Amino acid sequence: MNSGSDAIHAYCEQFTSEQDDLLVEIERATHLETTQPRMLSGHLQGRYLSFLSQLQRPRRILEIGTFTGYATLCLAEGLPKDGEIHTLEVNPEREEILHRFFKKSKLSNQIHLHIADAGQFLKEYSGEPWDLIFLDAAKKNYPEYFDLLQAQTKEGSVIIADNVLWSGKVLEDSHTDTSTTALREYAKKVHQHPDWQNVMVPLRDGLMMARKK
Repeated sequence: MNSGSDAIHAYCEQFTSEQDDLLVEIERATHLETTQPRMLSGHLQGRYLSFLSQLQRPRRILEIGTFTGYATLCLAEGLPKDGEIHTLEVNPEREEILHRFFKKSKLSNQIHLHIADAGQFLKEYSGEPWDLIFLDAAKKNYPEYFDLLQAQTKEGSVIIADNVLWSGKVLEDSHTDTSTTALREYAKKVHQHPDWQNVMVPLRDGLMMARKK
């Protein structure tokens, strides 16, 4: 961000509902215990995810890419009492920090952590359709995840994909790396699919939201 957008972001945070103490603790631990704290959703995006979840009141949420669990807890805030969130993390080294914070949450009994490869999980899944999905894992796999999720969603299901702007790289033809190319493909795939309506917003590194018709 440049100084102007930094100031706008700070102004938006100033007039956004506060995050709770557990989220503050996770944010602090992420900066102290991980090498890539910028992967954290953070205050503004976290409240945005919580707001969307509370509007939809999804009974079944799938998160692909848990990191340190910040977004997991934000999304879980919209669950009804009989709802649940399943979150997939491929890195087993993050299991300890995730269990540590999920146990502290009042929603702990509704959170199910899977240390698993998301592609394999989706290929083997045969349960009920997901109401809300948050994609925040390896960007190169977004198009594949979208294809696999077609059979696991229903009318009204929502998919939110993070990092779709990829620090602006998606705008520059000179960037042809795997992740940038996949993000462009994902955006086109969602936008052109007749069964989905979509909107992309420039919040942080970009969120693309799609709702099944």
